[in-house]
Amino acid sequence: MNLLKALAKVGSMTFVSRILGFVRDTLIARVFGAGMLSDAFIVAFKIPNLLRRISAEGAFSQAFVPILAEYKSQRSFDETHNLISRVATWLGLILVVVTLLGMLAAPWIVSLIAPGFTADQPKMQLTVELLRITFPYIFFISLVSMAGGVLNTYNKFGIPAFTPVWLNVSMIAAVLFFADHFAEPIKVLAWAVFFGGFLQLIFQIPFLKQIGLLPKLDFHAGDDGVWRILKLMGPAVLGVSVAQISMITNTIFASFLKTGSVSWLYYADRLMEFPTGVLGVALGTILLPSLSKAYAGKDESEYSQLLDWGLRLTFILAAPAAVALAVLATPLVTALFHYGKFTPIDVVMTQQALVAYSVGLLGLILVKILAPGFYARQNIKTPVKIAVFTLVITQLMNGLFIFVLPLQHAGLALAIGLGACINASLLYYHLRQHNIFQPQPGWTIFLLKLFAALSVMGITLYFAMGDTGAWLHYGLMKRLIYLTGLVVLGGVSYFATLMLLGFKPRDYIRRVKH
Repeated sequence: MNLLKALAKVGSMTFVSRILGFVRDTLIARVFGAGMLSDAFIVAFKIPNLLRRISAEGAFSQAFVPILAEYKSQRSFDETHNLISRVATWLGLILVVVTLLGMLAAPWIVSLIAPGFTADQPKMQLTVELLRITFPYIFFISLVSMAGGVLNTYNKFGIPAFTPVWLNVSMIAAVLFFADHFAEPIKVLAWAVFFGGFLQLIFQIPFLKQIGLLPKLDFHAGDDGVWRILKLMGPAVLGVSVAQISMITNTIFASFLKTGSVSWLYYADRLMEFPTGVLGVALGTILLPSLSKAYAGKDESEYSQLLDWGLRLTFILAAPAAVALAVLATPLVTALFHYGKFTPIDVVMTQQALVAYSVGLLGLILVKILAPGFYARQNIKTPVKIAVFTLVITQLMNGLFIFVLPLQHAGLALAIGLGACINASLLYYHLRQHNIFQPQPGWTIFLLKLFAALSVMGITLYFAMGDTGAWLHYGLMKRLIYLTGLVVLGGVSYFATLMLLGFKPRDYIRRVKH
């Protein structure tokens, strides 16, 4: 299997999803702006998303995929199918209980996650009502994530990468065609989340059936693989929870700042999620099964070379994204969100958060490449210890940027970014210290050439975008045409410089056995 081709496939599917996500967020910004309604929905949607990242995409995937890869390579097909069925059965049962408890405890959850809302009862009540509608999303999307882990392990990368499209389609359709039919139009978004989760789960079922691994009810609890997954999930839950606690504390801080702060951070984060998803999630998705297989086969050389390949691609693709987001922050926010109720003040505030986030983009993506280096070896304790340390440092920076330096919501974004850089640096240090990763020759020259290309691109974009204030007065088509031209210009200047310095795409082709 060609990993570069697989990355392109997953990245392109994720790209489609992210583009639709921008359409979705543009519509939400236009209809609801950045105020009480959008703040309430964002918090209500964030809570099941946080739990999903902890239970499914985070801790569960880290524990499940390496064991599943081991079963696939060392055990029979029937044993592997039984493992999947038993895990799905118990996961589904737990999720039903969590969903019911979450809906009942909605007022206490909102008070915990956004305590600043309690001073505004209409805002608090609306958030609780929205959360009760969105909470079942955790049930659907957790099972979707498990199905995605199975499909990725069997090299069906495109299906899980395309699946999130259905959530965006659901929300776009809701805003365009159903919002006017609700007494409180913001509730249409909550119902769209519910049905979007359902559509994602239904979409993956035929593909699981196609490879003969559609789970069946099986409450057998004596399976060795199930217990090993549960054993790994303990520290994994702690590790992933640490990362999510950092996001929760940001929401807590933002809920006490001026109205709109939660929304400004959300819209900036959505722009950050584009390169993080297209590259970081895609690379992590295809690397974890391959690393797990190399570890199971005791091929340390292959293991190290896979990590080296992932790191170089990350630098080549993530570094220019970070520079472009910082330089083009105002044109991006204006072109995508400055319509309807999204005011010029909202543009400025979101731009500040985006520039702050961009500082840590490379770190955020590197974490998604370096952490699988431990997960594939079924070593979750080391990333957990690093995550706990990073959490403490991030909260200290939050205090510094909010109470000492007048950075407000942008300070929260900056703390997240710098924390990610610290996390990535410590993960790299421990991989090297334990001799897990041996860099291939040529890194110094590689980084020098990369810096030269980034400098050319950054200077080109800075002078080409012109007066940022003028973007506020452009019409829709002019904004989109100019922004597209800037993106193309930046890409051409960057990759042309790399080519002149001797970079060749074929050097990054990486093949592994199925």
